[in-house]
Amino acid sequence: MSYPYQIKNLDDYHEAYKKSITEPEKFWGEIAEHFTWRKKWDTVLNWNFKDPKIEWFKGGKLNITENCIDRHLEKKGDTPAIIWEPNDPSEHHRIITYKQLHLKVCQFAQVLYNNGVKKGDRVCIYMGMIPELAIAVLACARIGAIHSVIFGGFSAQSIADRLEDAQAEFIITCDGAYRGAKDIPLKSVIDDALIGNKTIKRVIVCTRTRTAVSMLKGRDIWWEDEIKKVESQGITDVAAAEMDAEDPLFILYTSGSTGKPKGVVHSVAGYMVYTNYTFVNVFQYQPNDIFFCTADIGWITGHSYIVYAPLSAGGTSLMFEGIPTFPDAGRFWDIIDKFKVNILYTAPTAIRSLMGFGLGPVQGHDLSSLKVLGTVGEPINEEAWHWYDEHIGKKKCPIVDTWWQTETGGIMISNMAGITPGKPGWATYPMPGVKTILVDDKGAEVTTMEDGLYRGNLCITQPWPSTLRTTYGDHERCRTNYFATYENLYFTGDGALQNEQGQIRITGRVDDVLNVSGHRIGTAEVENAINMHAGVVESAVVGYPHDIKGQGIYAYVIYTGSHGQDTHGTADMVRKDILQTVTRIIGPIAKPDKIQFVSGLPKTRSGKIMRRILRKIAEGELKSLGDTSTLLDPAVVDEIVKGVL
Repeated sequence: MSYPYQIKNLDDYHEAYKKSITEPEKFWGEIAEHFTWRKKWDTVLNWNFKDPKIEWFKGGKLNITENCIDRHLEKKGDTPAIIWEPNDPSEHHRIITYKQLHLKVCQFAQVLYNNGVKKGDRVCIYMGMIPELAIAVLACARIGAIHSVIFGGFSAQSIADRLEDAQAEFIITCDGAYRGAKDIPLKSVIDDALIGNKTIKRVIVCTRTRTAVSMLKGRDIWWEDEIKKVESQGITDVAAAEMDAEDPLFILYTSGSTGKPKGVVHSVAGYMVYTNYTFVNVFQYQPNDIFFCTADIGWITGHSYIVYAPLSAGGTSLMFEGIPTFPDAGRFWDIIDKFKVNILYTAPTAIRSLMGFGLGPVQGHDLSSLKVLGTVGEPINEEAWHWYDEHIGKKKCPIVDTWWQTETGGIMISNMAGITPGKPGWATYPMPGVKTILVDDKGAEVTTMEDGLYRGNLCITQPWPSTLRTTYGDHERCRTNYFATYENLYFTGDGALQNEQGQIRITGRVDDVLNVSGHRIGTAEVENAINMHAGVVESAVVGYPHDIKGQGIYAYVIYTGSHGQDTHGTADMVRKDILQTVTRIIGPIAKPDKIQFVSGLPKTRSGKIMRRILRKIAEGELKSLGDTSTLLDPAVVDEIVKGVL
């Protein structure tokens, strides 16, 4: 498969960018022509950011799985679509060709039909990183059901909240999952999440770990048994449902600055066109390249760049079940050599963690198949960038530093491998179709430079095809979160710097959302979980610089429980109890790295917690706390500073 819209040099980029901004309809209409449509669109774009209402390729009819699978069968039927590497290196890997993927997706689509799943139904998927996860996602898309994948590290409570919000009626899970040295009991977590649930009709359970599980008659069924029924019916093909361009494809939950997660909705056509376009251009993907994205499909990176973009481009996507440090810190490099990986896409957290093991695990690996390296999830620090460049890329592989969000669906700002210049720590140039602007707090464009740079809040002035369409069941929340802060702008929630050349550097969140290991966690969500612990009166959570994770979680806690802080080491016990509570309510990803017990929190006279001061203390910037005399009780600050961890 060739990509006529692949950018070949810097002049091409500037030309494509200019056209995409001045004539977006013409630009994206021409790219969309290269996909399979049942019916072409009537209009390329209708939009306003006020409501917001965004429609791409309106009137068009298609199915994304025909674009990801069916259209490749004739020429690429025997090409690997998915290569799967298990958690345990002694277990055999699996290679699934496009023909095999087509059969498996059709069979499971029939399983869904057999169990009453219809177009528009919400199906929650809570599985480990096995090929069946990608098959389940694609089978939902084939019949027009809306999938909502939940990361396998979330707790029962977090799942219950999401099931309720999506009003899901079906769940696909596994008996358990392997992750490094851990076995995660997925089915029993689902059982806990379903206590009191009134909407779930079926739970389909795939076998992976052979963990003993409880199976409720009439609700729980085995994936393998259901596939056998389909095989006995002789079904090998299921027609793809005809979808409108604007029909929802999936809901993916993301943390906000208030406690309740938001269900970000992406629609079929725009998402497909944009993720494919960015994949082909950012990574400069060539037919038969092996693309290894190390993310989990429970996050947007896995949706876009393990499943939909590589498959829509007829590529080969490598899916890995395990973690980079198991059984040792050479695991990524083993996989790259084993499958002759050409493109590696991973998170700065993983790179920093592997740096900590020194060069021993890298030595003895060839890594010469690599052509492009990429990073995602958070800005990469220069030290990690140089280590990645020297020791993994051998200074021969361009590093694409990609910035984007769950809400944007695909990569928004990044250099393109070997095409546009990279710069350590900078995302550099926006993608074609992405018109960025830096504004001050009042929403006025920043026009004056400080120290040779523009500084401001990063916004986008016009829609791109994979813009989020709404937050599920609550459109007003979508409007207020993303489109109401500044008039006629999409607000990213991130601050940024821009140089004279128009290159952009992301400086991080400007609201109360933390970026821990590339995953967004709302401070309010963590505070709510801490406050649920018996004995906790109040808490405040901020981020601080963390050597591995980028941002760590620092919690200030007022505690009056019976395990008071005396000299018998009980403070440590309480800390452990609080961590357990957070794990139970959200999941281990949200556990604070530091918990400091305090007698009070710095508040304004109106009772607002001054998180800015707490953030400065956690960061060790004690000289720039600002004026504390207007606080309700300024002495609290001195006490906190004395007890800082």
